[in-house]
Amino acid sequence: IYADPTKRLELYFRPRDPYCHPVCANRFPTSTVLLKVRRRTKKKQQLDAEKQAQPEVKFEMEILGIVTTVYKFQGRMSDFQYLAVHSGPDGKQISMYDEVLMLKPEKEEFFNRELPLYIPPPIFSRLDTPVDYFYRPDIQHRDGYNNPPVSGENLIGLSRARRPHNAIFVNFDDEEIPAKPLDAAVQTWKKVCTNPVDRKVEEELRKLFEVRPVWSRNAVKANISVHPDKLKLLLPYLAYYMLTGPWRSLWVRFGYDPRKHPEAKIYQVLDFRIRCGMKYGYAPNDMPVKAKRSTYNYSLPITVKKPVSHTVSVHDLKQGLGTSAASTSKKPASSRYKLKESIYIFREGALPPYRQMFYQLCDLNVESLQKIIRRNDGKESECTERDGWCLPKTSDDLRDSMSLMIKQIIRSTRPALFSSTTSSEDGKEQLTYESGEDEDDEEEEEEDFKPSDGSENEMETEILDYV
Repeated sequence: IYADPTKRLELYFRPRDPYCHPVCANRFPTSTVLLKVRRRTKKKQQLDAEKQAQPEVKFEMEILGIVTTVYKFQGRMSDFQYLAVHSGPDGKQISMYDEVLMLKPEKEEFFNRELPLYIPPPIFSRLDTPVDYFYRPDIQHRDGYNNPPVSGENLIGLSRARRPHNAIFVNFDDEEIPAKPLDAAVQTWKKVCTNPVDRKVEEELRKLFEVRPVWSRNAVKANISVHPDKLKLLLPYLAYYMLTGPWRSLWVRFGYDPRKHPEAKIYQVLDFRIRCGMKYGYAPNDMPVKAKRSTYNYSLPITVKKPVSHTVSVHDLKQGLGTSAASTSKKPASSRYKLKESIYIFREGALPPYRQMFYQLCDLNVESLQKIIRRNDGKESECTERDGWCLPKTSDDLRDSMSLMIKQIIRSTRPALFSSTTSSEDGKEQLTYESGEDEDDEEEEEEDFKPSDGSENEMETEILDYV
C-alpha cells in the first residue's frame, strides 16, 4: 500500500512488481466512529454437550475513536496487468520476471544478456472507473450519402460523418493543377447563395483573386466581411488549396500554377515565430505578445471542454452575415466579420498579434525585407519545394531581420528585460525560438528537411475543415 496523505492511496496486489496496476483510492474528509466488534461463542466442548441447543453468540462493541479522513476505492479497474512472459519451445508461457527485474546489484554480465524487451506501458488506462458506452442507434444519413472507404484496420470513427466541403488539395509535386471546382462544390455554393449579400461577397472574392491569385484565409477575412461558415463553402468554389511547398496553406485561383510563374515569388508563405529565451534576458512570459496555447493548460482527451462558438441559426445563414439582432446594432454588416490588417500584414514598429504568424512575402511591408526577397529578381531559374523562386536561406534571413525589429520594439517598451542581454560574436543580438532551440539545432534541422512533410502549424489545421 502506498499512500500520499494529501492526494490518494494506491493498493498493489504485487507491490514490488512494476508491471502491476494498482487500485486507487481518493481521499475524503469524514466524521465517523471507529468501532471494535468482538463476536463471542461458546467453546467446542460446551457445544458438543448441547448438540440439540442453538449455539449462543454474543457481540461486544467498543468505540476506539473518531475517523476524520477516509480513502474510498471508487475505481474498479484493477485487472490491468502487464505480463512479462515468453513463449517456450513447447508453446508454454514462461515468466520473465526473474530475468528482467533487477532486485539486487548485478554484475556486468546481467546487462549484456540477450533478452526480449519488456517496457511497462506509461499508463494502463486513462480511467479508473468503467463507464457505459450508451450505444446510439444507426445514424440516418441524407439521401445519396455513401460511406467513406475504410481499410481493414479496426477504426473508431466519429459519431457523425464529416460534412464535405468539396475542396481540392494539391501537393507541390503534383503535375497538374485544377482548372475548375468540383461539381459538388458548385452545387453546394449555389444552394446556399440565396440572397444578394452572398452574391456580393462572391463578387468581392472574385475581384480579390483577379488582383492577386494567391490568398491566405486570414487575408481574405481581413478584406471582405463574410460569415465563417459561408467562407468554408465559397473558397472551394473559387480556388484550390496547396498542401505542401512554398505556397502551402494558401488558396490559389483555379487555373493558376505558381510553380510556372516566377512572379508568384511574392505570394510565398513565411512561417514566422517570435523568438525569445532566458539566456537573452527575458522569458516567454515577459513577451508583450502572449501565446495562444500553453502546456500548463493541457487537458486530457477525456476532458469535456469545448470552445464556445457563436450561435448560428438557419435564418442567419440565409441572410449571409447576420448572427443576432443584438450584433447588428454593434457593427455594420460591411465589417462585422472583418479581421484587422495586422492579422496578415507585417509593418515595422508594430508587434504581430500572435507569436506564430504566417505571412505572404508581399505582405511584409518593410523595405529592407523586400530587398531580401528581390535579390534574384529576373534571375529566377528553378522553383524548389523549400525556397520556391527565392534564393536559398531567404526565409532564414527574413526571420532574422524580423526578429531584430521585434526585439527593438520590446527593448523600447521594456528596457529592464535587456539589462543583462549578451550579444553574439558578430555584435548582432540574436533570439532563440520559443522552443529554446539553439542556432546549431536549426542548422541540423535544415539538413534533415523533408519536403513532403510540410509544416506542422496552426494555419494548416484549416485542412481539417475540408477533410
